[in-house]
Amino acid sequence: MFTNGCFDLLHVGHVRYLQQARELGDALVVGVNSDASVRRLNKGPGRPITPARERAEILAALACVDFVTIFGAATPLRLIRTLGPDVLVKGGDWALDAIVGREVVESRGGRVVAIPFVKNRSTTATIGKIRKLRGAAAAAAKA
Repeated sequence: MFTNGCFDLLHVGHVRYLQQARELGDALVVGVNSDASVRRLNKGPGRPITPARERAEILAALACVDFVTIFGAATPLRLIRTLGPDVLVKGGDWALDAIVGREVVESRGGRVVAIPFVKNRSTTATIGKIRKLRGAAAAAAKA
């Protein structure tokens, strides 16, 4: 199996997603967007929070993840072509026909699976909450 993403500020939604992905086969390979790739995705100011090598190390420490690689391209298409996974997994916010590499995997007889998101869990929301609390703390300090 193969999946990819930024995985910046790993949270329970990421962990559950990766655990479910791992259950779909024998080995899970995770492609992690490089820092430059994350910035090109316009995830927001100051992103990524965690450098790519650290994100990869954290992911590799999870029991459900077998291999991790960092890619710098705009999409993981080249990586998917090279690895030739039997199963390609993405989060439920992706329509199956919009998943990069779908045609490659399906042309080899593989399948593409979208795993539902864990509600109310996202790195962007967590960063927003931290910034809001930081702003409130700064305002209280000035008062």
